[in-house]
Amino acid sequence: MTSDTQLESKRAIEALRAGVPNRDAVRALGCLQPVIEKRFMKQLDSVKNTISDQTTAVGTLFAGNFGTGKSHLLEYLQHIALENNFVCSKIVISKETPLYDPGKIFNAAIESALLPDRTGAVLTGVAQKLGDSKFNNREYTDFYQWVNNPDNGLNTRFAATVLLLERAGISSTSEISDRIIQFWSGTQIGVRDLREMLRQIGEAATYRIEKVSSKELALQRYIFIPRLMVAAGYAGWVILIDEVELISRYSWKQRAKSYKEIARLMGKLEGENAPGLTTVLSISEDFVSVVLDERDDEGKILGKLQAAGNDEELAMSSQTEKGMRILRSDSIPLDSPTDTLISEINNKVRSVYNTAYDWNPPPQETEYDKTARLRQHIKKWINEWDLIRLYEGYTPDIEVTELKQDYSEMPEIEQLSDDSTDKADDK
Repeated sequence: MTSDTQLESKRAIEALRAGVPNRDAVRALGCLQPVIEKRFMKQLDSVKNTISDQTTAVGTLFAGNFGTGKSHLLEYLQHIALENNFVCSKIVISKETPLYDPGKIFNAAIESALLPDRTGAVLTGVAQKLGDSKFNNREYTDFYQWVNNPDNGLNTRFAATVLLLERAGISSTSEISDRIIQFWSGTQIGVRDLREMLRQIGEAATYRIEKVSSKELALQRYIFIPRLMVAAGYAGWVILIDEVELISRYSWKQRAKSYKEIARLMGKLEGENAPGLTTVLSISEDFVSVVLDERDDEGKILGKLQAAGNDEELAMSSQTEKGMRILRSDSIPLDSPTDTLISEINNKVRSVYNTAYDWNPPPQETEYDKTARLRQHIKKWINEWDLIRLYEGYTPDIEVTELKQDYSEMPEIEQLSDDSTDKADDK
């Protein structure tokens, strides 16, 4: 046994013990949801046609309660995406990454993104790959024509920065390329700064830079960045989003915006296509029954929006309802583990534990508690083996307590500004 193999096994065991899957744990256990894996493979395949068709690949939404393997599945899907030459981001909804704010979701996705063939900041890697090709391949030619098409719906900042990067080149010491990558990653770039950079390459009069809000730029980046990745030779961009159920803790208006974002990210919001981009969202299994039904989000939120009577609120009502319908009808429940599956997982975890500690765990029972979740089984096994290995003759008795999802609203989240991305990016 090599020290590297033993170290990988120990990392896998510690990740399984903590219930936070890492690459080693995923490699050890593999995929536990073959139906969703098969659907995801078809989803990735469908991304290939979205650039030419100007469409968005429909996303996947799956549901499972705490401890049923949602995070493990997302980690596994990330490996599949990377193996199939996709850029992949995995983010978790939180107070700092609220689903109702497209700009913050985009920033989190860029920060967490991984490239299949290189390390480091994702858009720096994309830019370097474009530079390696000397901006001379069919994908980049198609992209350049598209980004300079006035009907693409993008602010001219994007076309201008593409030209600047091509002319200035990619260099760790280039202030222009660094500033452009920062802009693509989500920071502001002022009109005067952009015009000065264009002047330096003799293109001061080439683009008329229009005013645009930061919120609108954030939405446009979802359209621009996947096509930029494809131009660099990648298959597209996959965004995996965990713990969507935390939107239940927002104020009612923030929840309304979040439901709209679910529809957009799933590729089902009319008129908001993002070719080259596809998503997977995970949510708790009882979200619909508790939040949409018992709390009556569907009736109350749609009623408040429709009662406002103005065009903006009525449009929001339709988009919010679309997201709610997706949660009701498109969610795929995780398969419940069978005795056979649990036994297979037990054998895999025993093997990894044996490799990690050079100690053979005793066999487990042949019948398993079907009410227990996978995470409960795995943590129980590992804790029992630890105690038996460390204390000879000890008979452990593990007590399991169920942790339930809290769907109550949080006042501190309600006080967050809904207008954090509305400032104009025109200075």
